[in-house]
Amino acid sequence: MSHTSRIQAERIRTVLGSGLLIGGLVAGAAACGDSDNHLLTAKPYDATGQIAFSGDEDEGRKLDPDRPLEVSAKGDDGRITDVTATDTAGHRIRGELSEDGTRWKSTSPLAAGVRYTLRVSTEDGEGAPGRRIIEFETAPADQRLRVAFGPDSGTYGVGQPVTAELSRSVRDREARGRIESSLKVTSEPQVAGSWHWVDDKTLHYRPREFWPAHATIEVSSALDGVKVTGSLYGGSSKPLKIRTGARLEAVTDARTHTMTVKRDGKVIRVLPVTTGKPGFDTRNGVKTILAKEAYVRMRGTSVGIAAGSSESYDLPVRWAARVTWSGEYVHAAPWSTGSQGSANVSHGCTGMSTSDAQWFFETVRVGDIVTVVGSGGDTMTPFDNGFGDWNMDWAEWKAGSALHGSGPPDGGGPAEAARLRPLV
Repeated sequence: MSHTSRIQAERIRTVLGSGLLIGGLVAGAAACGDSDNHLLTAKPYDATGQIAFSGDEDEGRKLDPDRPLEVSAKGDDGRITDVTATDTAGHRIRGELSEDGTRWKSTSPLAAGVRYTLRVSTEDGEGAPGRRIIEFETAPADQRLRVAFGPDSGTYGVGQPVTAELSRSVRDREARGRIESSLKVTSEPQVAGSWHWVDDKTLHYRPREFWPAHATIEVSSALDGVKVTGSLYGGSSKPLKIRTGARLEAVTDARTHTMTVKRDGKVIRVLPVTTGKPGFDTRNGVKTILAKEAYVRMRGTSVGIAAGSSESYDLPVRWAARVTWSGEYVHAAPWSTGSQGSANVSHGCTGMSTSDAQWFFETVRVGDIVTVVGSGGDTMTPFDNGFGDWNMDWAEWKAGSALHGSGPPDGGGPAEAARLRPLV
């Protein structure tokens, strides 16, 4: 038997197993076209001996995810026709096949700690198809970047930003872009928003305007196993789901000494108040309620007032809604009822009668909006004293994104972590 005849016979056996050949076809097989001189499509043969894999020498060990995959054809009588590499979730690794079909190399990074299946299709000198299937795992990353989303699950006001606290500092812009593109925020009703890098480890997310009322917001990370930079890979992170309540806004006008409270755009109450006196002016701008404390002991020493001085105080305070970490509240101030609605006499807080303060305390929730206008004080800063995020215009906010802008210079300034718990 000639060499060609032997190959044809082998191909027929491979395709058909055992069977009866009649006129070049197997009995019972349907003929199509000029079948006398054409063989049926063959089942791929095992091409293991014809394919070299860069991980063959690492058999029994997990592969380095930083190392690209390489597949090459052995000998001169065969070539590679196709290569696919996918993980267990179906994510595909991109690669390039040389023009002559002798070599394939991956062009996208592998994830750490993931199992892959590599399928290599070949063709021998006679055109017969071959296949080699390779399964392997990548070694776990030496480092993992994890993300903790905030606030805790629950229902909040429409001014509540979403926060992401990273377990490690990240300064590289490209790495920040990979992180941002892996953090997903969706809302129902749908609204567009953006991340902003507060510092090397902290991101805040907010829409252009406030969140819609009665919305559902879901936050998740797809960083697990993704190479961030160098030997730093993403780790698993717990997703977050929060909701917003009605749109509750309180606007304090320090010139008229009133607070106007609106729910979903409708005024529900106007309260007489007092704000900070000269030298202790209340901060202007948009703030959000950080916490609700039914009782607080307030001391002047906590804000730099010397004990025993003319401005010193030490008071038990009821129905306090905190709006800055440094100690600005909306609270009951029964000692100043004679000035409420007519003069500003506080040390920076917004004071009102006990009954009004209790009503406000029971009406608002964490994340609701409190805006102060007409005060002689500075404007609330965006990040270092609570959630003043809404005082930054949208263009500047987006500029702090690694995807949409330049990001804060040198990683931005320090930010105090906001660990909020929902209203129960």
